[in-house]
Amino acid sequence: MRRLGRLAAGLATTTVLVVTASGCVTVHGELEVVPGATKAEAAKALEDFTAAYNKADKAYDPALDEDRVTGSLGAINQAGLAARRKNNPQGNPEHEPLELTDASYTIPKKAGWPRWFLADTDSNRDQDSGKADTRWLLAFVRTGPDAPWKAAYLAVASPSEIPKFRKDADGWAEPVPSADTDAALATPPADLSTTYTDYLTDGAPDVFAPGSMTSGWRDARKNTRRAGFSYQYIDQELDSGTFAPLGLTTEDGGALVFFSSKHFERQTAAEGLRPTVTADVRALLTGEVKSTLTKERVSSQLVYVPPKGADGGTGGRVRVLNRLPGLVAAQGS
Repeated sequence: MRRLGRLAAGLATTTVLVVTASGCVTVHGELEVVPGATKAEAAKALEDFTAAYNKADKAYDPALDEDRVTGSLGAINQAGLAARRKNNPQGNPEHEPLELTDASYTIPKKAGWPRWFLADTDSNRDQDSGKADTRWLLAFVRTGPDAPWKAAYLAVASPSEIPKFRKDADGWAEPVPSADTDAALATPPADLSTTYTDYLTDGAPDVFAPGSMTSGWRDARKNTRRAGFSYQYIDQELDSGTFAPLGLTTEDGGALVFFSSKHFERQTAAEGLRPTVTADVRALLTGEVKSTLTKERVSSQLVYVPPKGADGGTGGRVRVLNRLPGLVAAQGS
């Protein structure tokens, strides 16, 4: 399975960063602790993202929003648009403009680059759907003073799941992870990608609360059955460069954290059979599917990490609030 890792080699864009002992990221010696953005800058970043997203979705053209997405959201968005464009070269016949309204911004105060902020918005995607009201949480990142703001993470959560954030007297938030806050939390936020993928592989470390995106997903994969086919899964951490985790300290001493991961699913058919290849998979396929099909997905997770020693009804375990996966590559053999 070693060759599976090479499927994703081109996805991660590496940013040269230096992480200090305090967890601050420094570039060119910029150590002053300042707000990551003004609220006007944050509002403009959300506006620019929404406009680019709608243009790209209408035309199914990844080039139209590639300058407004990055990280796991960028990988998922760009691969999805490329696949849909291949299957629908004339564009999206069912395009409905995305509307993000009622936005509030949580902006951490930190040193160096990258800088980032969280936009908490209402979307029109749950209107007239019969579903409960949800909020779209988007984490925007800027890698330098001349770089554009890009959306790196997206999560959908109910208002009751979004905690209150710790802020200073001027209203600026406190970022995590750092060495100091790691010691106070149930599990280090910086290690969440590795912790999650290890957990999915063998159930350890057992730091996640039970649910459909933790124990339920792990058990479902163990019990995958189809006559004449075997399934194999590999989970890999994805936590550097533009895929680095982003987190905010909450009022109760916990943390709300976005992190990324990578997942491979290999389906092998017995002699005389062949794995099914859907149109979306075929659009991203390399090689010829004879007996084996390997799908690669990038996933982003939004979790609440409680303070060390807390219970909160979950035994002090990490709660996965949302998981956003997307197919980014496929390989046949």
